[in-house]
Amino acid sequence: MPMYQPSTRREADMKLDSQVLDLETAVKDGILGGGCGVISTGFASQKLDLKIMIEELESIDVPTVFICPISLEPMQDPVTLCTGQTYERSNILKWFSLGRCTCPTTMQELWDDSVTPNKTLQQLIFSWFSHKYLAMKKRSEDVQGRVKEILENLKKVKGQARVQALKELRQVVQTHGTVKKTVVENGGVALISSLLGPFTTHAVGSEVIGVLVNLNLDSNSKSDLLQPAKISLMVDILNEGSIETKINCTKLIRVLMEGNDFASENVASLSLLVGLLRLVKDKKHQNGVLAGLSLLKVICSHESIRNSFVNVGAVPQLVELMPELNNECLELVLYLLELLSNIPEGRLALKDCPNTIPNVVKLLMKASESCMQFALSILWTICKFAPEECASLALDAGLAAKLLLVIQSGCNPVLKQRSAELLKLCSLNYTATIFISKCNLTRTIQ
Repeated sequence: MPMYQPSTRREADMKLDSQVLDLETAVKDGILGGGCGVISTGFASQKLDLKIMIEELESIDVPTVFICPISLEPMQDPVTLCTGQTYERSNILKWFSLGRCTCPTTMQELWDDSVTPNKTLQQLIFSWFSHKYLAMKKRSEDVQGRVKEILENLKKVKGQARVQALKELRQVVQTHGTVKKTVVENGGVALISSLLGPFTTHAVGSEVIGVLVNLNLDSNSKSDLLQPAKISLMVDILNEGSIETKINCTKLIRVLMEGNDFASENVASLSLLVGLLRLVKDKKHQNGVLAGLSLLKVICSHESIRNSFVNVGAVPQLVELMPELNNECLELVLYLLELLSNIPEGRLALKDCPNTIPNVVKLLMKASESCMQFALSILWTICKFAPEECASLALDAGLAAKLLLVIQSGCNPVLKQRSAELLKLCSLNYTATIFISKCNLTRTIQ
């Protein structure tokens, strides 16, 4: 369970610490967030479970006095020691079981190791969580009712009114995860999907995609959305929409393509590939870069698409991206380039790109092992493809020193073996003396 952040309401905490522990007074005074009277604790005690309420309200700020100093989580069964400090029963008993006879907070030696149930504090905790929990449930019911109204409204309205209804639905679905089920159970997915078609405006389409990308789609819904007219509209919106819309389109298309091999080749048009390349080159929006590369990984898992990807200029564009990417995105780029190196057109494009070898060599011993594995594979492929030209460029870029570092490091034995093989490959066109001088190695390394 995530660590709770103590409430910043210092005045309330001070009052509680000063033994203002009368339940009705505390709630009426707003100390526990009630502010409008005492909750019906009789109903709450019969219907509500404190553990469940704490779990469902895990992101809420909790008064410091309710937090166990040991676990930093809300207490369910608070007990007080002879020092006056209060802890969750299970936590303090575990403390004692380790042979400790001190108070964890003050580190005072205990003259009495008995624990006294703090019933008043327990009632305060229960009341506070009950109030918050019931308020949350009420808000959730209100939101679910509003979602049903919007879905009914979408069956009737058109034009700008439809856009506004979809926008409200998108915002509600993004904000309240619990209403996703309400949308699905009330036929919302089919209704919203039906709004996509050859005559749908981009304004409507963008909002529809913004809603669908936040829902759990079953196989029938995915099949419906994979219709050519709907996919064509998504690709158009991806190329022309706002950055948020582009990312939503990318994520939705990825959801539709994963696990649907029969549709992947039909979905992956040149327009989609070009749009995704534009998205991953937008350095201002890292979420877009990651979303675009993730979809390209799915698309390029199909061999028949790789040639088209090379033809739209993917290789030099991906190579130029590498120096500025984080490890997660870099691994995806190297994965894609390694896939493309397996086809003749990809190998030629990698060889002809002037920054391929320098950029890939720089990654050795600087990135993750997965990145190094892809980098070594790419270098091996292009050096074997054009040994005289590429081996010389690789050595000039400092490849030999990097490979020796890999061989002497504690990394994966497979990487060491591939490094040794690549070093040997690069040396084949040279005598030992010329190779050593070509490597620009220090005397120690030589």
